[in-house]
Parts: sequence; C-alpha cells; structure tokens
Amino acid sequence: MAKQAKVDSREVGLVAGLNLFNFFLGTKDLHYGLWSDDLPLTVQNLPQAQKRYSDFLIGHFPSGVKTVLDVGCGAGGVATELLSRGYQVQGVSPSPLLSEAAQNQAGDDFLIHHGRFEDVEFSLDDKFDLVMFSESFQYITLDVVLKKAESLLNPGGHIVICDFFKRNTPGKSIVGGGHKFDDFIKELEHSGLKVLQDIDITAETAPNIDLVDQMGRELILPTMKLIGYTFKANRPLLSKIFSWKFRKKLDKIDYKYLSGERTAKAFADYKIYKFYLLQKQD
Repeated sequence: MAKQAKVDSREVGLVAGLNLFNFFLGTKDLHYGLWSDDLPLTVQNLPQAQKRYSDFLIGHFPSGVKTVLDVGCGAGGVATELLSRGYQVQGVSPSPLLSEAAQNQAGDDFLIHHGRFEDVEFSLDDKFDLVMFSESFQYITLDVVLKKAESLLNPGGHIVICDFFKRNTPGKSIVGGGHKFDDFIKELEHSGLKVLQDIDITAETAPNIDLVDQMGRELILPTMKLIGYTFKANRPLLSKIFSWKFRKKLDKIDYKYLSGERTAKAFADYKIYKFYLLQKQD
C-alpha cells in the first residue's frame, strides 16, 4: 500500500486564510496589497489594496502581450483578472489545494500545469509572450528560474517579477522568505535579459506586515487563549502532553506571529520588494 503524501501545513494555512478572507471580506486573493496614504491600513480595505496590486502588476504589461504563464498562480486571483481582460493565461501550481481553488475561481478554461516550476515539462509549443512571477519567484531555485522562464518565451517576450528579496543586512529577520538580493542581481546580470523596468515598492507593501501583526494580536491570540483555557480546564492531562510535545512549534508561532516584532519597519529593514520587467534578447 502506497504511503500517503504528507499535507503541507503552510498550504493548509494559506487555503484557510483564503476562505476566511473570502467569507468576511469577499476577496479571493492571497497576494500582498498595495497601500498609500489615501488608503487607511485596515482589514476592511485589504480587498481594495489587493486590487491596486493587481492593477499595478497588469498595468505594467507591455502592449502586444496576449499569452501569459502565471507561475505560482496561488488561488487564481490574478489569473482570473487577466482572463477577464482578454489575455490567454496558463498557470503553474505545486499545491493541490491551491490548484483546486484557482481552478474553481478562474474556470475550466484555465489550464494549470501541476508541479514545481523546476520540474514541470512543457511541450515545444508552449511559448508565451510573458512569464509572470507574482510573489512566487522566491520559492523557485534561483539558478534555474530565469533560464527556464526565458526558454518559454516567444521572440522578444517578457518576464515580470514582483516579489521581495533579502537585503544584505546584519541580523535575522522575523519575516522569512526571499532570495538574497545580491545573488539575484548576479543571476540577472549573467542572464542576458534586458531590464526594462525596475521599481521599488517596499514602502507600499510593507504595511501588510502591520496588518498581519494586528490580526495576530487582536484575533488569533485571543482565540488561541480561549481554546487553550477550555482545553486546559476540560482536559488537563492532554493539555500538558500537547504543550510539552509541541512546545517548540508553539514557541515559534508565538514569537513569529504574536510577539509584536513582526512589523512593517522590520520588513523594510531586512527585505526589499521589487517589480521587474525583463525582456528576452534575440
């Protein structure tokens, strides 16, 4: 009997968050929002901030782009918007749960290539005007991603990268993720791709971290305390065993999400969020 593959807890958490935001806010996006002074930083304004992000992203597509490969298409929010604007879109997704969400949102005509971008085998006919990485670039092997993306482009095609990177800053960030920015720049310089646009949007995206911190302290923490109180009162022995067995994970969650140190300033100190429009040179 084949061993059942383990379910990625991060994947479950993303889908749970998606369902939560969809129920309360009507948003089906997982990406960061784009904030400015005229939009107060509140959970209620997150859908509008996310729409600003999508509009910013798509608004920088070059004219003439018709076919798009959305690598790491998440829950399909950006792909759905692209399809509604007349683009022909395919996606890549390594996550079965998110693939299902993306398929449901974007519709049956949205073709999803299942698996890691590094491993997905495309046919010779699979060529695109634009390959897009919207907060997915950081999860793909750095010395593979640009070469493979370029190989999937039509002549003169483009690559869009919108994601954050690690700054060369001493210390350790409480916010994980991101390739080292210096390493990325080296790969970019060696790639031969032409940089058409290079935009720093750290200031506009960093506030999302304050929003997550607020939700952690005002929603998740009280809920966890309530569950812990009930569990300890009704099942004291199981509560002790659970706390002992998972103490390291619980401490990690507490530090990462509930300590109050996960802030926009901490993000901006250690991360840089960039938009790049690159072009294949033929």
